[in-house]
Amino acid sequence: MEINRSVRNQLFAQGSLAVALLLALVALLSWVAREYRVETDITANARNTLTQATQDALKVFNGPVNITAYAVAKDGGGNDIHKMIQEKLRPWQRVKPDIVLTLVDPRDDPKRANAAGLKSPNELVIEHQGRSEHLPLAELNEQSLVNALTRLARTGNALVYWLDGHGERKLDGIANHDYGEFGRQLQMRGYKASSLNLAIAQEVPRQTTLLMVASPQADLQDSEVAKIRQYVETGGNLLWLIDPEPLRGLEPIAEILGLVLTPGTVVDPAIKPRSGPPTLAVASNYARHPVTGQFRLNTLFPGSRQIGNAEREGWRATPLIEVAQQGWVETGSLDGKPAFDKKTDFQGPVNIATAFERTAGDKPQRVIVVGNGSFLANAFLGNGGNLQLGVSMMSWLTGDDRLVSVPARPAADVQMKLDQMLLYLITFTFLLVLPLAFAITGVVVWWRRRKAY
Repeated sequence: MEINRSVRNQLFAQGSLAVALLLALVALLSWVAREYRVETDITANARNTLTQATQDALKVFNGPVNITAYAVAKDGGGNDIHKMIQEKLRPWQRVKPDIVLTLVDPRDDPKRANAAGLKSPNELVIEHQGRSEHLPLAELNEQSLVNALTRLARTGNALVYWLDGHGERKLDGIANHDYGEFGRQLQMRGYKASSLNLAIAQEVPRQTTLLMVASPQADLQDSEVAKIRQYVETGGNLLWLIDPEPLRGLEPIAEILGLVLTPGTVVDPAIKPRSGPPTLAVASNYARHPVTGQFRLNTLFPGSRQIGNAEREGWRATPLIEVAQQGWVETGSLDGKPAFDKKTDFQGPVNIATAFERTAGDKPQRVIVVGNGSFLANAFLGNGGNLQLGVSMMSWLTGDDRLVSVPARPAADVQMKLDQMLLYLITFTFLLVLPLAFAITGVVVWWRRRKAY
């Protein structure tokens, strides 16, 4: 075909039209991509997609959420920690766009990190409507994050009363033996705490979510004990912290639960205090229970007593915490250097906390008895995981364990492990062998074509 001016103009027009149509198609696709989002998770275990339960919870979650991630930008192995956090939270932001993530390297802004009250080097601080939750980066997963958000979003405060009027430890007290700091932490998590003097009140208020009895120092009146007994018998939740001392008239409550309280104080010779007898006990063994099932931190208990129980009809009891694996319950004097006496003492390990539950009427009832009143005190709350354990107990007692349950999914395709030799082989193949093979093939093809002409 002869290429003349008319043909050239026609070909130019066709080419211009094709380019214009291509640009229009690109613009249209860009607009569609901006206005409509379609995503497909092709990972083997759908790790980039939140479960339906979590998505449903986020859809009814009102208000923005600020997440501040305090973490080093890169760890010692060169891994980009900030990028990893962004990737983990991206599925959450797709479902709830008003989740705002702020990344802070504590090394670059130590003042801000200190003001945040971090408990671990890498930690997330989640804030919503004036409340906050701390989540260690190592524990960041779907279930822990959605439960933290659900606790922050609690619209009605759980009402916690602590028994007052007998020298008990107070949730608003500032003395070393009081629970003021723990009470502040509960308030930040949506709990409302108030004192209750049963010498004045007619009964334990019906709207009470939880009654807390923390080591009274004076005997309760019979009428007060009767009010507590009525509260427990009608299905009230109870947290009872008992030191190695008399029950101050609360024996009827122990009888309801079937408590078996041996005399004496837990002694752990493996823990040597700077002064005084070895009555400090460190707990690292916990039962499989909603309170302690996921708990991995050590907790410190100064001056504990053994908590046992006899079977009571309707109650289900679970021992929670064991201490003094090589210790015992000392029933004699703690002066000097106590030694185990097999005739009078009780060999460890020693259980110092038990959870009780039953169905009272048409609602579940929950009780925790701890043979220690000091682990939540202002003087000891910052030791190990004492605060986290206390919060876990409160969450279970007030029903927060009914939050979203997200089953763990096996990470079948998260990473591919390659040894050094295989990495060298892959590098050699793709950077040297394949390019050389392509070059040789090209030369051979060129040479054959040249000989053909």
